[in-house]
Amino acid sequence: MKEDFLHYLWVHRKLPFTQLKTHQNETLEIIHFGNYLQLSGPDIFNAQIRISNQKWAGNIEIHVKSSDWYLHHHENNKAYDSIILHVVWEHDVPVFRKDNSEIPTLELKNWVTQKELTSYKNLMLKKSWINCEGEIHAVDSFYWENWKEKLVLERLERKAIAISERLEATKNDWEQVFFELVAKNFGLHTNGVVFLKMAQQLSFQIVRKEKTNLLHLEALFFGLVNALDATHEDNYFKELHQAWHYLKSKYKLKEIIGAELSFFKHRPDNFPTIRLAQLAMVLFTAENLFYDCMHTGSSEKLKESFRHATSLYWQNHYVFGTPSITKKKVVTDSFLDLIFVNTIVPMRFCYQSTLHDMPLEQLLQGLKGVKEEKNSIIEKFKTLKIEVSNAYDSQALLQLKNEYCDKSKCLQCAVGLNILKK
Repeated sequence: MKEDFLHYLWVHRKLPFTQLKTHQNETLEIIHFGNYLQLSGPDIFNAQIRISNQKWAGNIEIHVKSSDWYLHHHENNKAYDSIILHVVWEHDVPVFRKDNSEIPTLELKNWVTQKELTSYKNLMLKKSWINCEGEIHAVDSFYWENWKEKLVLERLERKAIAISERLEATKNDWEQVFFELVAKNFGLHTNGVVFLKMAQQLSFQIVRKEKTNLLHLEALFFGLVNALDATHEDNYFKELHQAWHYLKSKYKLKEIIGAELSFFKHRPDNFPTIRLAQLAMVLFTAENLFYDCMHTGSSEKLKESFRHATSLYWQNHYVFGTPSITKKKVVTDSFLDLIFVNTIVPMRFCYQSTLHDMPLEQLLQGLKGVKEEKNSIIEKFKTLKIEVSNAYDSQALLQLKNEYCDKSKCLQCAVGLNILKK
């Protein structure tokens, strides 16, 4: 038995209002179930009950066992002085107020129907992937639509926390933080950490000073990640090497200790060398990338800021010193979608919230205009007959899986609650 199931029973009024009795054998009537605010302190605020014709107003605490009161040290916390009823699954010890009067206790195991208990046990019974994998496809679309919007906003808020922390660390340098986020996402999962460290070590003021010289941008990026340590005979590498040592001395920079680019399991167009060259070209081409991304309305126009090819050298190379068939390596539409979803939308969400100008509908519509992400979680939901039409859907499902399914928070999930009601 888990405490969140007891919260579910109380909050969703799965108990009779009358005919109840406390463990002390006193008649109990629930006048008002109170407010479940999920704050620190008691579980239920401002409830009203009647015990043996005496009306009480105050707070209610819920535990699996009444002895949990002492396990959580509530007897030493003034916030629990206003408790009028202790709701438990099993009453194993009496609980007393400071004046030595016993707090009335409602033992739920005597009042919950077998149907409710069976539904809960079936839902929480561990399945191969998620608890509701056999029922999730039958949840009403009305519940899905409302729940998806809440999930997407939760995911944006979580990403905004990380952005806010970096803003605090950089004294609200929005362009610096945006540069870091863009770099991280250009690195994808395997090289994202290295790219992020590079961007954090390289002040955007330096990028701004050197952005009119593409070779200098490339030298800064490749130099910081230790990609210029080897020796190659081609002129481009030598020019980069020379530029890096000049810039390194000029700005007192140091290579990132332990940084190593990963090429493993990447298609050549996703090699970190290509992504760094594309990132350099994006910054070289844009007049003010941050301003454009924060103020341009159309998602297609936003993505145009990133739709650039590499410099000439990288059109016939994937790594230094080894020529390849000439190919114009432009940032692909699928990669642009990832940048839009994971970089531009979270940054705009955070930026506009600080300005108290939050066109949420525009942001959400932007996600609906982008293709869904391709990953194992989304593919698995599709096998469970869940429709995924765009990035709005896939972002909601990623939040659902990571923050609810994986943590078995079924009773805080609209899907789980809908299944229990059925």
